[in-house]
Amino acid sequence: MKFRVERDMLAEAVTWTARGLPTRPPVPVLAGVLIEAAQDGTVTLSAFDYEVSSRIEVAADVAEPGTVLVLGKLIADISRQLPNKPVEFATDGNRVSITCGSSRFALLQMPTDEYPTLPTSPEATGTVAGDVFTQAVAQVSVAADRTGTLPILTAVRVEVSGDKMTLLATDRYRLATREITWNPHSSDVDTVVLVSARTLSDTAKSLGAAAPISLGLGSAAGGNGLIGIEAGRRRTTTRLLDGDYPKVSSIFPASSDSEAVLSTAALIEAVKRVSLVAELHHPVRLRLSDGQIGIDAGAGDDAQASEAVECTFTGPDIEIAFNPHYLLDGLQAVGTPYSRLSFTQSNRPAVLSGQAEADSEADSSYRYVLMPVRFGG
Repeated sequence: MKFRVERDMLAEAVTWTARGLPTRPPVPVLAGVLIEAAQDGTVTLSAFDYEVSSRIEVAADVAEPGTVLVLGKLIADISRQLPNKPVEFATDGNRVSITCGSSRFALLQMPTDEYPTLPTSPEATGTVAGDVFTQAVAQVSVAADRTGTLPILTAVRVEVSGDKMTLLATDRYRLATREITWNPHSSDVDTVVLVSARTLSDTAKSLGAAAPISLGLGSAAGGNGLIGIEAGRRRTTTRLLDGDYPKVSSIFPASSDSEAVLSTAALIEAVKRVSLVAELHHPVRLRLSDGQIGIDAGAGDDAQASEAVECTFTGPDIEIAFNPHYLLDGLQAVGTPYSRLSFTQSNRPAVLSGQAEADSEADSSYRYVLMPVRFGG
């Protein structure tokens, strides 16, 4: 094998491919990046850990086609540090030489015959705008369980019905859902898949928001339990989670008695400051009345803090407490200048949604439901 490629193109491709390589792979070859040079002038870099596969194509001057497997983290580190000059790859016995200007590296080849075959991506089910999908995944994945106590709750539930896609995640203490419009290849598509929230979030971020994203939903396209995600020359697959997601529709309050509309940024900053004195697992308390939200934390002999934020408030006064980290997760995910907080009772879930203006309607496409925390008098 022998080819030449631009340094920046190589560094970006290797970094993207190697980003999810396991730190302690079950077999040594899974720590490698597979590099395949084709006579047509394309070089394909791939990685696979039996759960997630990544593949990217770059243009190169290929003198001799071939395939090599090299340690992924090492070649990623090397490619980022090379001088800004063309990079030449060539095999030399059981080594791969990398030459860039006066820099030269010789890496040991790993056995390609021991490397597993990458899964075939499911047939594309439809496409979605990259910026819309990336934002939706970020907004919803914050609510997925991170402890792994109940594995099914580490997933994002993705439901598609015609041109509507609904993403949902919950860890039992909060729930986030986002509804977006996408472009299915068939108008009668109707399916639900469960995708690891961590993998989906990492993938959406890495693909970027500029290009349209193609999705192949395994259960809809006969994809053997996989979801395929592709943008430009980047393709990834991940294994779907198996099981029944809890029926959580009953968590959404049917109506609200009190509502507050206020600056998202102002509330974020106030909660951050007040929560500095909130010890681990201790809540911040919100007291809502006409014209303001009072926020405080701490009690008795402990450190205390309080602050008030202006708001437009309707309905009966209410006092309610939340885990400050969960509240901040929702506020930072809402993505609009103003937020609307809707309440029923102090011991019932509250709903956070966003809106563009203080006096506009709430955008119900994103809802973040937050369970309150008990607090003393």
